[in-house]
Amino acid sequence: MSLEGYYNYYIVALSVVIAILASYSALSITAKISHSKGRTRFFWLLAGAFVMGSGVWSMHFVGMLAFHLHASVKYDIWLTLFSMVASVISSFIAFYITMPRNINWYKIAFGGFIMGSGIVTMHYMGMAAMIMPVEVSYDKELWALSVLIALIASYAALLLFLRFRNQSSSSWLKWLSAVIMGFAICGMHYTGMKAANFHAQHGIMGGEVSIDFFLLYGVTVTIFFILMVSWGAMFLDRHVLERLAYHDTITGLPNRNEMNRFFETHIGNESIGVLFLDLDQFKAINDTLGHNIGDLLIKEVSIRLREFIRVDQQAFRIGGDEFLFIIKNCSLERAEQLANQILQRIKNVYRIEGNELYITGSIGISIGSIQESDRSVMLKTADTAMYRAKGMGKNQFCVYTEDMGVQEVRKMELEKDLQRALEQKQFIVVYQPKWNVKTNRLYGFEALIRWQHPRLGLVSPGEFIPIAEETGIIVPITRWVLEEACRQCKAWKDQGINQPVSVNLSVRMFQTSSLVEWVQDILNIVELAPHFLELEITESMVFYDINDIIRQLESIRKLGVRVSMDDFGTGYSSIGLLDRIPIDALKLDRLFTNDLDTPGKRAILHAIILMAENLNLDVIAEGVENEEHIEFLTELGCYVMQGYFYGKPMNDEEIFQWLQDRDRTRESG
Repeated sequence: MSLEGYYNYYIVALSVVIAILASYSALSITAKISHSKGRTRFFWLLAGAFVMGSGVWSMHFVGMLAFHLHASVKYDIWLTLFSMVASVISSFIAFYITMPRNINWYKIAFGGFIMGSGIVTMHYMGMAAMIMPVEVSYDKELWALSVLIALIASYAALLLFLRFRNQSSSSWLKWLSAVIMGFAICGMHYTGMKAANFHAQHGIMGGEVSIDFFLLYGVTVTIFFILMVSWGAMFLDRHVLERLAYHDTITGLPNRNEMNRFFETHIGNESIGVLFLDLDQFKAINDTLGHNIGDLLIKEVSIRLREFIRVDQQAFRIGGDEFLFIIKNCSLERAEQLANQILQRIKNVYRIEGNELYITGSIGISIGSIQESDRSVMLKTADTAMYRAKGMGKNQFCVYTEDMGVQEVRKMELEKDLQRALEQKQFIVVYQPKWNVKTNRLYGFEALIRWQHPRLGLVSPGEFIPIAEETGIIVPITRWVLEEACRQCKAWKDQGINQPVSVNLSVRMFQTSSLVEWVQDILNIVELAPHFLELEITESMVFYDINDIIRQLESIRKLGVRVSMDDFGTGYSSIGLLDRIPIDALKLDRLFTNDLDTPGKRAILHAIILMAENLNLDVIAEGVENEEHIEFLTELGCYVMQGYFYGKPMNDEEIFQWLQDRDRTRESG
């Protein structure tokens, strides 16, 4: 005898709601899978499979609760649990197959087949778990239709997962997709139920409904608990863990991770403005007052930057004293106006724990669209413009131009080729003479490095030396120049030219703590007397560990090597330390040679020469190019000169020719 069942439509509606909620939770978790890596990614993959599988399974059993049959019904616990396991495992396999970013259509089809097969297995295993005095048969056409619906629903579900895995926020489109998925899953279930025909066993008459409510309600409550826990985990991730991951702990501003996420998810042709802000003099404040004051200063700066946050422009702290503004639909005029407002605001006085601090900033501006260039290009160009602003004197902004791009490419190329240049002996050393006008004799030579690039030609030291300083390759380069100059000086000495040679030192050489040993070793190897070598330091070295530099200079002078201070009078003033720094001579920068006819310049130069005389220091003037320079400098008491008037930088052969010409001139005179 055939038994007819009926549905409680309130519970049917509840099963649909469960399917929709499970679908929405699974869609949300796929975004976590996409944005996570390593073990975290595996955790969200497992969570997504568990939520999807258990959600479909719970919908099935709530749907069974809605079905009433005039017979006593119980459930086999083990088959019931196995049906849930089948649903979860199939979801996990399907998610795992489609997890890579670049996915082929056949993988989506295979994943849909696995998930659909799992749902079908779960459904009919759940039907087999029913213990009742009723036989069940299936309509083959409706059974096949239920399988087809399960496969199509699974395939559509995977397509939606792939569509939403790059979106972490909720939207009406995601809810609409969850509703479609929920109805598709319910459609499979109720089609499968429609395919089932229930036949009472012989002698069994229909009676009152008797269902294992304890098991069924227990399953339902458990699944609701699982869904609530999964939603709680996503809430914790979104509102607590996500804030820790995507916001700076000191300032509360979005951090570099949030900036990267913006560039990954933002798609559009509109013009994007990037303002790269770096604070000037921050390192000095951090080092002198401590990191605690530095952190408080960064926090105060961020408070001022928040004043410029709008719906279409956002501030980020990307590390240290670096901040970034991203402006949507940005024009050049708007970017320049914002940059000027930021600079004016942050340079106002800061009062922090009894300290009155002043700080400025340098801003680089880059404007473009995400589709025209990737984020790394925009960040790099803004960074390039920022460093140009610092080079222009700081406390200003600079807009990136194509010319800067060309210069940046050249700089990167030179940086890449520097190591190879040393290995392939592309560097050459030239020597510029120094002349003593009082004795009318040669005073010595200065060794100067040149780079003969195989493709770019002769590269100026002013271009590649700063790059070598920045990368640290200046240390082996300087050692090579020092050894080459000493060998040349020894060769001249063997030929009867007894003149010293001077070599410029980078501050990096002092930071190695091996300078004294290197100088001693080179002198021993070349067999050159120490008084034929002079080392030139720069005035800016006083900005570093001056006590350590003084200690090393004293050791060098004990070897018998002379020390002079190059470019005196520019950069950081070292006048207050001249009585402490162990040097033998001052080299006046060519800045003093220009405009010697002005009374003010001559007064300053005269004061420096008098000071040097009182300290028993020789004075050497650079940039001497005409007889007028010689006349003025001689009147002021400076007698050693270096410049194009006496000779340009020359190689060994040119030096011999120059010496012969000088000897003939002196003999004829």
